[in-house]
Order: sequence, then C-alpha cells, then structure tokens
Amino acid sequence: MNIREIQFFTGRNIYSHRPVMKMLLDLGARRLYRTESIFTERLLAMLPRLAEHFCSRRYPGGFVERLEEGTYLGHVIEHVFLELQSMAGMDAEYGKTMNRDDDLTEIICEYRCRQAVEGLALAAIRVVAAALDGDTVNLTKMVAKARKAALRFLPGPSTEAILQAARKRGIPVQQLAEGSSLYRLGTGKYQKRIFASISEGTGCIAVEVAGNKPLTKHILEQHGLPVPRGMVVRSKKEACRAARLLGFPVVAKPDNGNQGKGISLEICSYHEVEQAFAAAAAISATVLVEKHIYGRHYRVLVVGGELAAAAERIPAHVLGDGLHNVFQLVRQENSNPLRGCGHEKPLTKLKLDSTAYALLAKQGLSLTCVPKPGQQVWLRKNDNLSTGGTASDVTERVHPLQAQLAVRAALAVGLEIAGVDLIMQDISATPADQHGAIIEVNAAPGLRMHLSPSQGEKRDVGQKIVELLFPPGTSCRVPVFSVTGTNGKTTTARMLDFALRRHGLSPGLCCTDGIYFNGELVQKGDLTGPASAGTVLANTAIDVAVLETARGGIIRRGLGYDRADVAVICNLRGDHLGQDGIETMDELVHVKSLVAEAVYASGTVILNADDGYVNDFAAVCWAEIIYFSMQAGNMVMHRHLSKGGRAVLVRQGVILAAKGGRVSLMGRVRDFAVTLGGRATHQVENLLAALAALWAYGLAPKQAGQYLREFATALGDNPGRANIYDVGGIRVLVDYGHNADGILKLGQLARKLKANRVIGVVGVPGDRCDDLIVLAGEAAGHRFDYLIIKEDQDLRGRQPGEAEKLLLRGALAAGMARESIFVQREERLAVREALSMASPGDLVVVFYEKLEQVLAEVVPPVADAALLLSQGHGSSQEVGLPSSLP
Repeated sequence: MNIREIQFFTGRNIYSHRPVMKMLLDLGARRLYRTESIFTERLLAMLPRLAEHFCSRRYPGGFVERLEEGTYLGHVIEHVFLELQSMAGMDAEYGKTMNRDDDLTEIICEYRCRQAVEGLALAAIRVVAAALDGDTVNLTKMVAKARKAALRFLPGPSTEAILQAARKRGIPVQQLAEGSSLYRLGTGKYQKRIFASISEGTGCIAVEVAGNKPLTKHILEQHGLPVPRGMVVRSKKEACRAARLLGFPVVAKPDNGNQGKGISLEICSYHEVEQAFAAAAAISATVLVEKHIYGRHYRVLVVGGELAAAAERIPAHVLGDGLHNVFQLVRQENSNPLRGCGHEKPLTKLKLDSTAYALLAKQGLSLTCVPKPGQQVWLRKNDNLSTGGTASDVTERVHPLQAQLAVRAALAVGLEIAGVDLIMQDISATPADQHGAIIEVNAAPGLRMHLSPSQGEKRDVGQKIVELLFPPGTSCRVPVFSVTGTNGKTTTARMLDFALRRHGLSPGLCCTDGIYFNGELVQKGDLTGPASAGTVLANTAIDVAVLETARGGIIRRGLGYDRADVAVICNLRGDHLGQDGIETMDELVHVKSLVAEAVYASGTVILNADDGYVNDFAAVCWAEIIYFSMQAGNMVMHRHLSKGGRAVLVRQGVILAAKGGRVSLMGRVRDFAVTLGGRATHQVENLLAALAALWAYGLAPKQAGQYLREFATALGDNPGRANIYDVGGIRVLVDYGHNADGILKLGQLARKLKANRVIGVVGVPGDRCDDLIVLAGEAAGHRFDYLIIKEDQDLRGRQPGEAEKLLLRGALAAGMARESIFVQREERLAVREALSMASPGDLVVVFYEKLEQVLAEVVPPVADAALLLSQGHGSSQEVGLPSSLP
C-alpha cells in the first residue's frame, strides 16, 4: 500500500466548502479487501477512540458497525487519518472515500495544518497495515511529530481569537506567509493586516520602543507615569553596583526579552545578583536592574485607547493536599486538559527545572516533600502564562484611574494595541493611594489570559481588536464578481470591468490575457486561476474585483476567493470532458456549481435560462437568481418572473430588465457596438449576462445599458474576441473560439457579414478528447468555404499532426471537399496563406492560439501588436476596423 499523490485545497473546492486533503492510494492486492473481526480487534486496540466515530450512521459506534459488516481499507484509512489528526490536537470530521476505475483509491479528508498531516497520512497507512499483519506501530512518536508541526505552523491562540472574530463578522481572512502570524483581514482597499496581536495601525517605531525596556521606561517617565527605579548594566560588577545603589530587593531582566525569559525577581544578595545577571545576559547583552516592587501583578489590555480587559496574573504553583509530594502534584496539574505545550492550550504545562528547584529550596522543599493541605508551592516567581502561570479576570474591578494609567502608557509608546503590566496592591484603588508602577508595555500582548482565565469571566478580546480595525457598519471587503462557464466568460468579465470603470470605480480584473488594475495591464498571461484571484483581492487600490474563474483552477486548487457578491455562469459545453478526471456533463456541472454555491446570502447568481443545464445550477443556489435569455418565451424565465423574480431578456430586438410583471428598457440590441448591429448573437448572450450582473450589483438597468453601449469589438476593449480588421479590402475576423460551439457561432456571424468567400483558419487545444476535436472540425466544415487547419504550438500532450488529422476527419464528415481543405501547422504561416488565398470582399476567420502572431500578419506595419496588447483593454484605439461596419 502506498501513496501516489497528495493534494491540498486551502479554500472552497469541489469536494467541500472547507479545506481538504486529497490522497490517491495504490492499495495493490488489498484494494478490495473487506474488514473482518480479527482486523477490527487489532485496529481498535491501537486506536480505541475509533469506537466513537459516527461514520455515515450518524451515531457513536457507527464506524465499528461498518467494520464488523466489512468495509474497504480506503474507508478505514480515512477514519484512521481523521483520528490521528484529533490525537495531534487538530480535530477534523469530514471524510469521503471512493474506489476509482483506474484501480486507485481516492480519499478526501478535512485538515487543518498541511505540514502536520503529510506525515499523518503515511502514519494512517502504517496503522492499517499493522492491523492487517498483526504488527505494532509507534503512534506516540508519529503523533508527537505532527503536534510539533501544528504548533509551529498553526496560528497561536491570540492570533486565532482575532481570526475567529473576523470570520464571525464575515471578513475574509488570508495568511500572507506560510507558518507566520501575518494575516490579511478584508480585501482590496478595505483590507487590514495583523501580525499576531499587532495591528497595522501600530508603527514600527512603537514596536521598537516597546521592545527596548530601558527606552520604554524613559518615555513613560517623560510622560509622568510611575515606573520602578533602575539602571542598565553590562557586567556582573555593574549589576552588583546597581543593586547596592537601588537597595535590595531588586529585579534583573534582559532589556529586550519577552514571555518572562531571563527575568529574576526579589533578588536579595550579591550572589543572586550575579546569577540573575548571567541568566539575563544569555538573552541580551545589556541587562536592566530595577528596584523590586511588592504587590499584585496585573495585565491591562488596551485596544484603541480604551480598556479592553484586565487580569491578575499568578506565578506557576501547585497546592498541597497532604497526600502527594511536589513531583506528583506537578504531574497531576500537568494532566489538566487546559494545559499544553507552549501556547497550544489556555495554560502552559508546569516545568521542573533548575529555576524551579532553586525556588523550592528557598521554600525549604524538594520534589519528594509532601506539602500541607492548601499550602502554595511556588515553581516560578514571574507570573507569565508561558512559564505556567495562571490568570484571574479583574476587568470589572479596574479603577477608572488605573485604566487611564494603562491607556496613557500605550499612547506614550505609540501602540494601538498594548498589554500594560502593572504592579499594584489593589487594581480597584487609585494609583495615588498605593505604591505601584508600570513594569512593562507589550506591543504584541498574548490574549490567552483574557480569553480563558482560570477564574472569572472570559473576554472576547479578539472581537474588540476586530472592531478596532473594522468599526461596526464599515466596509471590510470589496464586492466580487465571479464569471465562469465554457464560452463567453472572458468577454463578459471585460464588459463588467469596462462598465464599472465608467461608473467611477477602480476595478481589478483577472482573465485569460492577464491581470488589470483600473484598466492597466500589470501581468500578462492566462490568469484565471485562484492565485490570480488572490492577486487581485490583495491590491489595496481596487474597490471591486472581477474574476474570471476557469474550470481547471477550480478542479486543481479550488476557489481563490471565499464568496462572491455576483456569480455569473454563462453557459456549459462539453469542451473539457476527459480532462482532470471529468468524464461526464454531470461531473462538469458539479465543478461549475461551486461558483454558484459560493455566493453571499445577500448576493446574486446570474444563470443562462437557455442553457440545457440551467435547472441543475439553480438547484444548488442559495442566493437570489437573475436569469438571462435570448428567447422571449423561455419557460424557465417565465416561471421565475411569475414568482416575482428578475430576468434580462431580448424581445423584438430590445433588451429588457424584468422583475415580476414590470419591465425596464436597457437598450436596442443593435445599439450595442459589441453585437455588430445585432449580427453577433453570441455577443448578445454575453451582453445579457453582463447587464444582469450589473443590475444585480445595484446599477439601474438603464444606466448599465448606457455604460455598455460603448463597449466595442476594438482591440483595446476586448482583444482577441470577434475583432475585425481590414487588410487591403480583405476583412479578417479574429477570435479565440476553441470548440465546436464557438466555431459555429463565429461561422454564423461570418455569414451575416456577407463576404464573397469565407476562409477559416482553425486549430484547437490538443488536450481536448478526440471526439471534441472531430466535432470542432465538423463545425468548421459546415461554416466555411475553405479551411486551413493549423496546430497549436503547445501540443498539450499530443504528437505533431495528431490534432490536425482529427480536425480533417471532422471537416470531411461535414461534407467539405478535400480540395477545399489545406494544412499549415504553424499559426502565423497559416494566416499568411489565408490572406494570400483571399481577394477583396472575402472574409478570413482566424481562431488563434497566440494573438500576437496573428496580429503581426493583419495589423499594419506601423502598429506593433505586442505594444497594442500591452496598452491594456482600457484603450479605445481601433486598429483596422472597417468603416462599413457599425
């Protein structure tokens, strides 16, 4: 049994709306093995908690029933993998297993940390193999390794509290660097960044000041705030001198440490001073020696100039019971499920080390001593949670002047979010009535003590921080348009971008020819996948996103955004059957349906009522639907309107926006330049989709129509889509049609343009299945008088000449004469040959792979094709557009 492939989906995907791992297994001869009693006994002996798994029975013990009835090993590996994740502290529930036709087993499982679960996937197979063979496996080591990776790469409790609060508000969350605490909350111009509990409103100078304890003290003193007297030292001799001048007891700490590392409290002798200096100097070259202040230790969290929470911190200790010795008491406390390693749990496990032994000795104790009932046995003097301390919430007890003191300290340092450490006899009394001081100001305060105090009320400080970043009622994300389908999605996306810019917005667009920001091309290429969507949403200048969302990216990586405000599904054709494991139209519907599902409750899905799969898409929609149709009598649309729904339709050459029984005029079809006077029916379909999407966004129907009247077939607006050029009286129609449907529709347009002869230059991507390529050849044979067959430069896995022969077979099957068919594999030479064959009054239709190569033949030499393309589709320049066309 071995793993062939592991793939991770970090966002919404075709398997789940949660992150999942896809694992392909080769189980060899054991693929069809069904579990039996001896296997079940061995497996449950290794993983007894499997007995609690529900499986599809939806009750505890359901999985064991499946084991006893006999189930496949892939199903068992799925449950073992989920259980191992749980043992490593990463609870996950969703799983699904399928035996594929290619003798491989596909397992889909929810996951939380990629770095942790990669090893657990292999561990799951080892566990099952051991149960089969009667062997044993060291689960402790495997789980411990995964837990360590999870601690390293998953967000800590402080960061996670902020992220959860953001998700609760519907704010998109994106980790900006794997394994880091740097996250983006929100999108576009509304986004904010956090690093752990540091907000982007905090400047780097403030963080530097807070990290320098002597400098922080100096600034606080300048602002008239109480701080302990102290001195900066660089040697044991200087430390002893400082202790003598300040008077015992004193404190020694690194000048830039954190989490209580290297701090020694209540030092009462020169020998202890030297030891304390050595401990602090191991962390920082300079050491701060301060006068020790007696009192209770408090942490006050300040968020946006206000008190957010406060806690009293108590150093690590155990309570005697008169029965157990110190070692046993520590072990008992560490078994508390609230204690874990590092920051993984609300509390950190107690440590027995040299610091603890020295403090026990000071109390006249050792590990074997049995303390009296109720006796406090201290293991640390410092009160940090990271060294095992506990906390008690005191937020309601904080005196207003104490809160004011903490706020002033945060403002003095320049921190938007700050953890201010105070020592006071009583936080509920005024500072003036007691001898206290500000000990430290933290730029990245831990939130555990407020989120899960050992005593007192839990405080949702993550929500406080999110409200600081995004006050209630303010925007946190830019609206998102997601456009998918088979044909027309690029043109539809460009129309939306065009209209939104004329509406005064600054959109970001990703499509098949690149990424644009406010009409400027910034990255060239076929950029319709999740990474490109992420690039658009990360831009801080955009206020709306238009994302062309292609099939391949959805299948291989999922969506690059969380949810859309407007989702558009243009149409569905079998263009990619046989690719990426998609063999049927039902499977293709399932892939594209993800775009319709991932829509905000307040959003809208735009569906083509004329498409044969419209009802399948409508069935998965959770949001409002607006239909568009070229057929005024479409029954799907009419039923929708009868229920008060919305639709965009064409009736007698006029585009109407209908809601229930009321209609609004959007414009005459022939008045929209992109339709070429109404002759380009496929562009009318794209236009209806775009108009419906703009209406869904909030534009008035008439306004949307006015914006798109100007959208033309010129290169600057819609490069490579039904562009028409004049080359010495020969018209050239250039388009990216790459399937039978696209070729038929362009061929239909070509006939309406009333040319003497129509010459087609056709090629299709090699990754299409044989049948689809033959169908494309048939479409070309039906539509053109002469045909030049070319091959894409990127053969996509085929041999040279293979796609050419399939296209030829299709054209001949359509009844085209062999003498009317020519073969020129190289695209540029094929275009050149077509132009040499043509005479004035003829029309050459080119279906391109590389637009620049085609334009190099049809655009006048004074214009450079690559330069024109790089100008961005916001350009209004028209190249070679014949005056005879509208």
